[in-house]
Amino acid sequence: MSTLTLADLTLEDLLPHRDGMLFVREVLEVDSRKARTLFVVDKSWPMADEHGVHPLILVELAAQTAGVCNGWDRIQTNGLDSNQMGWLVAIKKADFFIDFLPFGSIVTGTAENTYSFENLREVSCELHLNDQLIGQAILQLFQANEQ
Repeated sequence: MSTLTLADLTLEDLLPHRDGMLFVREVLEVDSRKARTLFVVDKSWPMADEHGVHPLILVELAAQTAGVCNGWDRIQTNGLDSNQMGWLVAIKKADFFIDFLPFGSIVTGTAENTYSFENLREVSCELHLNDQLIGQAILQLFQANEQ
């Protein structure tokens, strides 16, 4: 069992994302079941236009938040140098309550593992802009075994 704390880790330790696809700006809370993250909406994000970013990006923000708690669990269980393969993500359900995400706005995401069996997770996610709920999703995550 690892004794690493959140302060000992980088975002890259928790997630396989790099360069322009790592959207998490900060991990606010994390344990092996739940994570809360912070994002700052940027013009460089996919699906950005002159109005802001299309709300479909909320699925990726939810998935990265889910990845944070499952990355944390991997490190705590198997160590920092353990397999960091990404998860395949399926969208079981998603609802968006905003037309676009304004540039520079701060979005917080919460993801909680509601079901876990071997390499399968079902994750309930919520995304907020300030105190306004802007999206909800139920994701199914699967990670292949390292061969």
